[in-house]
Order: sequence, then structure tokens, then C-alpha cells
Amino acid sequence: MYNIKLLNNISDIIYSQLTPESFQITDDLDSAHGILVRSANMHDITLPPNLLGVARAGAGYNNIPIDKCTDQGIVVFNTPGANANAVKELVLASLFLTSRKIYEGIEWVKTLKGKGNEISKLIEKGKSDFTGPELAGKKLGVIGLGAIGALVANGAHGIGMDVTGYDPFISVKAAWSLSRSVHQADNLDTILAESDYISIHIPLTSDTKDYLNKESFSKMKKGARLLNFSRGELVNTEDLLAAIEEGIVSTYATDFPNEQLLGSDNVIPIPHLGASTPESEDNCAMMASQQLRTYIETGNIVNSVNFPHCEMPNTGHIRITIAHRNVPNMVSQITTRLATNNINIANMMNKSKGNAAYTIIDIDGIAPTELLQNILDIDGVIKVRKIPQE
Repeated sequence: MYNIKLLNNISDIIYSQLTPESFQITDDLDSAHGILVRSANMHDITLPPNLLGVARAGAGYNNIPIDKCTDQGIVVFNTPGANANAVKELVLASLFLTSRKIYEGIEWVKTLKGKGNEISKLIEKGKSDFTGPELAGKKLGVIGLGAIGALVANGAHGIGMDVTGYDPFISVKAAWSLSRSVHQADNLDTILAESDYISIHIPLTSDTKDYLNKESFSKMKKGARLLNFSRGELVNTEDLLAAIEEGIVSTYATDFPNEQLLGSDNVIPIPHLGASTPESEDNCAMMASQQLRTYIETGNIVNSVNFPHCEMPNTGHIRITIAHRNVPNMVSQITTRLATNNINIANMMNKSKGNAAYTIIDIDGIAPTELLQNILDIDGVIKVRKIPQE
């Protein structure tokens, strides 16, 4: 029986994966084999020794101590694409909001309360202040063509926009999902110079912080409308506000407002609603619990942020999984331990990701307890498991 700790309220759909035959929800963190989390901050949590995996019901994982988990052989999962449709719909809605001044017009109409029979005349007189261009035929630049970016590009094309995407690291899966009518730019400058609207969909890393900054804004088409539904720090706030003052950016819509942005009339601040749909919450919870269950029961890793993707079919053999450092001669040392114990390898897979590596070995026969300890004693090995557990 495996114990799962929930650090946030999560959709009950998880129980379709974490069935009572093998899993139970626990309040005791110290006994947890797995953790399901949404927004709870885990950086100050002492990770229990039995913890095998942490699954984040969402794409971002800034609230999880990734390096600490890696050092302890704890696999961290996220759910890329599970909330993609929800975010896409909000981005498409925001294209209209940035263009037609709908948000500003609604706020103005609310100020007419108490005017009685004058309201209709006042609206007819004042509505000219809220005119804005149609989207059809306008150029949209999409930066980042992952799960969300590709859906945005396709959706915007569907409403008549001329869409160009930029992503030097586009995956084969994303490329196949793109409409043939979506153009692809060879460089970011093309997107900046030619787009009437720009939507950014890239992950936040140390390399992408302030991705759009003073230099970027200087290359933009004057009067461009900018949308950021990825992470606030991708856009340098001070440089953005300067670009708004200069008329380079006419409107900025974001799901990540901050104190400075709330002072600008040209900013449409949205309270991080990208994934706030019941469908999205169910999708994220299902995906997170499924990935955690698969890893705990089979050792296979899918959508980990700190260990490599590593899947090997289960053929009924005893399985040994090893989380270890990505250093030379590691596999040789592991297989030598097996040979010393007269154990034959039925199937084997080794993958690496950065400084971390993971090896799955299916063996013929049984795995004596001393074998697991012998492997764990290898310098650079972090965690060893036998599946199924006894």
C-alpha cells in the first residue's frame, strides 16, 4: 500500500487513478510515498525519506524545490498541456479585449448608474471613445509553439488573423499540430517588427527572464498589442511601461499583474484565470495522479521536470530502477553488480537529463536484498527500488 499526501484540495478525479487497492490518502507527510500539489509552497518542507515522487497539477513548478528533490532521487512531474485549452480560450478572448476596448467600455458604462432615462443618449454619445480595430486580417505573432502556443496560433487563424509563430525548439508533436496556414519565423525580430499583436508562450527560466525588454520593444511595430499568459517575469515591467508611454505598446493584457502594472490605463490585468476552469482542473488532476501512479507502480517516468523521460514495457519480470548522477561508467558498475550476483538482464534502459540519470533493469529471477544495497553503495547512485515491492 502506498501513501499519498495532498498538499492542496484537488479534484476527486484522482481517485480513478489512486484506487484503494494500492493507494491511500494520508495526512502524515512523513509516511508519504507520493505528493500531489497545486500551489502549496514546498520549499520549506522536509522531504520524507520514503518519498518517491511529487506531481504538480499544473505546468509551472516554481513552488517545488527541484534541486533538493533531485539530490534525493525524488521524481517531480508536471502536467504540460492539461490546461492548454483553457489558457487558449482566455488568450483568444483577450485578443478581443485588447482590440475593441470592451473592458474599458464596460467600466465606463458602469459609471452611468443613476442617470436614468439619459443612459441611452449618453451611451450613443460616448461610445466613440471605445472604437477599436477588428482582428480579421491583422498579424499575430506567437512566441513559443508548445501545447498552448500552437492552440493559440490555430485558434487565431480560425478567426481570420494572419498568424506567424516563432519557436527555435519546436517539437515534432507541436509542429504536426499546427495549421498549415500558420507561418513560421526564423527569428524573433521578424515577429517583433511585423506583428500587430504578440502573444508569448514560453517557460520562465533564468535565460528567459525579461525576455521582452527595452531592446525588444525598440524593434516592435508601433502600437502593437502584447499578451502575456505564461509568466509575468518574461516581460520587464519598467521597460514595458516605458514602451506604453512611448506608444510602442498600445495595450498589454496579462494574467500576472503586479503593483506597477495596476497603475497603467493601458494594462488589462486578469487575476491568473488561465487554468481556472473545472475542465482544466480535472485534466491536471487526472494527468498528475496518473503519472504519479505509473511511476510508483512501474518505475516509468513521463513528464518529469528533473529526471529523463524513461518508459520500458512491463513484461512481468522483477524490475530494478536506479536514480543516479549522470557520470561516466555508471551503467558498467551497475551491471557488474548484477553479474557478481549471477543475475541475468532481460531488458534495460538508461536515460539522462542534465546532471541526473535514470536506469531501468528487468531481471530474470529474484533480486536479493543485498543486491539493492550493493547498487546503492556505488558512488553517484541516489535511490534504488525493486518493483514490485515486497
